[in-house]
Amino acid sequence: MKNLTRRELIAATAAAGASTLLDASSFAAQQQPGSLTSVVEIPMPSLPEKLTATEAVGIKRATHEAHLKLWQGYAKKTNEIRKALAELTADSSKANQVYSLIRSLKVEYSFAYQGLINHNIYFDTLGGSGGPPTGKASDLIRAGFGSHQVWAEDFKSSGIAARGWVFLAYDHAEKRLFNYVGDSQNTYPLWNHTCILAMDVYEHAYFMDFAEKRAAYIDAYMKVIDWQAVNARLAAAI
Repeated sequence: MKNLTRRELIAATAAAGASTLLDASSFAAQQQPGSLTSVVEIPMPSLPEKLTATEAVGIKRATHEAHLKLWQGYAKKTNEIRKALAELTADSSKANQVYSLIRSLKVEYSFAYQGLINHNIYFDTLGGSGGPPTGKASDLIRAGFGSHQVWAEDFKSSGIAARGWVFLAYDHAEKRLFNYVGDSQNTYPLWNHTCILAMDVYEHAYFMDFAEKRAAYIDAYMKVIDWQAVNARLAAAI
């Protein structure tokens, strides 16, 4: 999936009224000698108030609070790795594809930072009134899948088939939407795409409320998608 730019994150935050996403005004850039020219510190995420809407469909506050600890963990590790990269002097004579410090930091950075981004999108687009897709997202879903019902069944099936995530993403080359699976935080990203909806299907997202019944969790999740937030992300992308 395409990593969101700072401009896209700011635009999405303003449109959705979410205080939990990255705020450029709170970034602290500190000049460092090393592989990074500066360290941009990510503030700790917090749960948006609109998540109270999920209580009615069985996704409880306690689940979100436990989930928040994981979300914040990705932010902390992203900051930690950025600092380590800033302090690392790149030396090609020490780089190695089997193991080297720069390889380890770069690989785990993609896991930490993409984990943060995935959760930013998950919590930003959760807690709405649900219902069928609306706005531009509705138009593109109809164009790409034929109907809302076909899209919804494909999204649910993808969620059952995936090991970690399902992403609804806009393909900038083909100007269409597609449902992608992700088996881990940083697996199967596609360049030139923007993710506008992300559903977490790791067990931590639903096991406290639905036990092993992932399909029931997905049904509940789809009743509280925030299509206004989805359309804000889409508008920022196109």
